[in-house]
Amino acid sequence: MILKKNETILIILSDFFSSLAAVFIFYLFKFRLGVIDNPVPLSFGEILLPFLSLSGGWILIFWFSGLYNIKSPSSRLDEAMSVLKTVSAGILILFIITIQLTDLMSFGRFLVITYWLAMVLAVSGVRLIFRSMQRKQFINGIGLLPSILVGWNERSRSLSSRIRSFPGLGYEVIGYISTRKEDVGKSDSSGEVLGSIPDLPKIIQEHGIKEVILSLSSNDHERLLDVINYVNGESVGIKISPDMYDIISGQARTNQIYGLPLIDILPELMPAWERSMKRVVDIIVSTFVLTIFSPIWLLLGIIIKIDSKGKILYRQERVGREEQIFKIFKYRSMGSGAESSTGPVWAAEDDPRITRVGTFLRKSRLDEVPQFINVLMGNMSLVGPRPERPFFVKKLKKEVPLYSKRMRIRPGITGWAQIKHKYDESLDDVKRKLRYDLFYIENMSLRMDFKIILSTIKVIISGKGH
Repeated sequence: MILKKNETILIILSDFFSSLAAVFIFYLFKFRLGVIDNPVPLSFGEILLPFLSLSGGWILIFWFSGLYNIKSPSSRLDEAMSVLKTVSAGILILFIITIQLTDLMSFGRFLVITYWLAMVLAVSGVRLIFRSMQRKQFINGIGLLPSILVGWNERSRSLSSRIRSFPGLGYEVIGYISTRKEDVGKSDSSGEVLGSIPDLPKIIQEHGIKEVILSLSSNDHERLLDVINYVNGESVGIKISPDMYDIISGQARTNQIYGLPLIDILPELMPAWERSMKRVVDIIVSTFVLTIFSPIWLLLGIIIKIDSKGKILYRQERVGREEQIFKIFKYRSMGSGAESSTGPVWAAEDDPRITRVGTFLRKSRLDEVPQFINVLMGNMSLVGPRPERPFFVKKLKKEVPLYSKRMRIRPGITGWAQIKHKYDESLDDVKRKLRYDLFYIENMSLRMDFKIILSTIKVIISGKGH
């Protein structure tokens, strides 16, 4: 039995040995079958070590390309096409590196094509076998993803019946969620209505739900945002079964297995390689800033200490990715014990709690510098929505629709909302900045991060921060 938690490890191992098999085929063509004349034929043992490294390189390329980030059952053909595209791009990179680092003779076009074809066939072939075995297990009721259908109507009951008819999809319908409380407890041959939309987080936790599939009637379409808002803090996939009109009119982009159309809601829009590169950039930049400019940060600490009593740095609980609590580091910009009598409150313009040096630090954004420690630790990124305190998050989730969506990604030192709007002083500020945060999440890319970082540097130099 293939266990879900070990699936990624098994695929990585299969890719590693598949790439070694491709190397062996390449070795046969180059050194043993006489296709190419070689003045000094090498034994397989002589080239094994460099090609073991090469196989490790493939694993990194596959990782950066998102081939180990498949969260739900997918089409085997789609996966094979992803392997084809990744290998085609990676072959150029790895051959250039290999040619530079080894004394092997120059590869001809024929050998490049041979290695490329061997890689595509070996990796996609083994993955095809793996996915076929997995699909067979699904059909036998093993390893199915616990799923729940949102909607209690003819469409949802029909969808449940179809899912049960095709277990190879990989879903196991646990029950229904209705938009009306009076439907709770109703059932048919497919399952029972377990609760209404506000009950979603509780039901997801109790039943270990991995996929939430929406099949709302035309009268309930406006409840889509409510569902997303309640589910957003949970580690589940969200899919929607579209109206046939949406499909025919081209308004919906769908993935289909067994002819069942399902649309991913809130997918990871940033390509896997960009997400990986974003983390690499975070580590490099934060290390550079903390070490190269350390004399300046030490001087700032001394000035803060001279200006007012209290610690140079302070730590404060913030809510990060997937609502994980972490301690954020900042230069102290307020007097010691500024909130001891008031409790958590937003800073206001000309706030009397802010010290003289604190005013400069905030305008120049230099109070954020210690957060590069958080970036190194992985709590934060250079760019992303600002992390808020748990007290305010609990309040804002109730009052601001889609606020939880901000916590799908790592919070950042700076972000689109920070360069477009001032510090939060009221609920209205939060609502305005949420629009900028959502825009960033839907359009995030390395190019956009670079643009935000340049704009932040401009703010620091001009001193136009808040």
